Amino acid sequence: MTVVAIAASMLLLFMAVPVFLVFGAGSAGAAILDLGLPWSTLIQVSYAAVTKPVLIAIPLFIFSGLAMLRGGIAGRLVHMTTTMVGHWPGGLAIGMVLAMGFFAAFCGSILAAITAVGTIMMPKMIEQGYPAPFVIVLAASAALLEALIPPSNAAIVFSALTSVPVSKTFAAGIFPGLVLMVMLMVLAVWRCRHIRMATKATRQEVWKSVWAAVPGLVTPVIILGGIYGGLLTPSETAAVSGVWAVFVGFVIHRELTFEGLLSALRQTAIATTVIFSIIAMAMFLSVILTYTRTPQEIISYFTAFGVTPMMFWLMLAVICLILGTFIEIVPLFYLTVPIFAAIALSFDIDILHLFVVFTAFAGIGMITPPVCVGVYTAAGVVNVSPERAFREVPAFVVMGIVYGALMVMTPAVATWLPKILF
Repeated sequence: MTVVAIAASMLLLFMAVPVFLVFGAGSAGAAILDLGLPWSTLIQVSYAAVTKPVLIAIPLFIFSGLAMLRGGIAGRLVHMTTTMVGHWPGGLAIGMVLAMGFFAAFCGSILAAITAVGTIMMPKMIEQGYPAPFVIVLAASAALLEALIPPSNAAIVFSALTSVPVSKTFAAGIFPGLVLMVMLMVLAVWRCRHIRMATKATRQEVWKSVWAAVPGLVTPVIILGGIYGGLLTPSETAAVSGVWAVFVGFVIHRELTFEGLLSALRQTAIATTVIFSIIAMAMFLSVILTYTRTPQEIISYFTAFGVTPMMFWLMLAVICLILGTFIEIVPLFYLTVPIFAAIALSFDIDILHLFVVFTAFAGIGMITPPVCVGVYTAAGVVNVSPERAFREVPAFVVMGIVYGALMVMTPAVATWLPKILF
C-alpha cells in the first residue's frame, strides 16, 4: 500500500497538482491504510508543526519585505546600487545582484525578491540593451540569495526540521551568500561585456543615493544586531523590522499608502498560506518515516556498503538536482532533509554545512525546467514568454553546480562564523 501511495503522489506531482495536496494525499493514504494510524494522529502532528514559535518569523519577514517595496525602500536600494556600479561593464546586472543581496537582508522570501527587485530593475535592463532571457534567468538565480543571506525563510524551515537554533543557521548562510554574489557578478560581467555602459554618476549623485537608502540599510542592522546582540529572538526581530518598514514608508519616505499596506498584508497572507499548507501536509510524510524507521534503515544500508561522505554529497547533489526541477525549496526541505540530516550526522558532517550545500543544489531547481518557478515568476514581471529564457539556463546551471561543489569542498565557509559567534 505504501508503494501505491508513493506512486499516486508521483502521478499527482507530474499532473501539476499543488504540492501540499501531493504530500497530503499520498502520505495520508499510506499512514492510514498501511500503518493503520488514526486521522487524529496526523492532525495533531500537523498542528504541532505549524504552531512552532520559530515559524512565526516567516510571515513577519515576508510582510517586512513587501512593506519595504510599497514604501519605497526597495526602490532606493536599487537606485543606490545602480548609481554606484551602473557604469561598469555589465553594471546593471551587477546592480541587480547587489540589490538582491540587500533585499535578502530584510526579506528572506525568494519570490518576493524577484517581484520587488525585478519590477524595478528588469525593465530598465532590457531598455538598456540587456537580453531579456538573460535578465530573467539572472533575476531568478540571484533570488537564491534570499535562501542564504539572513533572514532566510529556508533557514527558518531548516531549523524547524533539525532543531538547530535559527541564529546559527542564519550565520551559516552569510559567507556562502557572499560567495554566490561574487560568482553571479563574475558571470554577469562576462556575459554582458559587450553591452554599452551607462554614464558614470558623479560623487554627489552617489552620496545622495546612499543617503536616500540609509533607512533601508538600517534594517539589516536592526535584524542581525537584535539577534546576535542577544536582544531579540528571530520572531521578535521580524516583528520589529515590519514595524520599521511601515514607519519608514509612512513617515520618512511617505510613499506607503493604506492601499499599499493592505496589498502587502494580502500578499503576505497568500504566501503564508501556501508555505504553511505545505508544512502541515509534509508532516504526514514525517510520521511515515518515523513509524517505518526509514532514516535508520538508510543509515544502516550506507554503513553496510561502505558509503563515504563524498559519495553521500554526490547522492545529495543528484537527488536535489532531479527533485528540484519539480519541487520548490520549502517542500523539498520537508521531503528530504529529515533523511539527509540523519545520514549527515552519522558521517559527523556539520548540520550547518548540510544546510548550505543542500540549499545550493536545491536552488538550481529555481531555474531548471519544467517547474522553474523562479524563471516563470521573473518572466511574468516583464511579460516575456518563459520559454525564451530557457536558452540562458545552462550557463547558470553550470555555475550553480560549480558553486555547490565549492561549498562541499569548503565546509569552513558555512561553519566558521557560527563557531565564532557561538
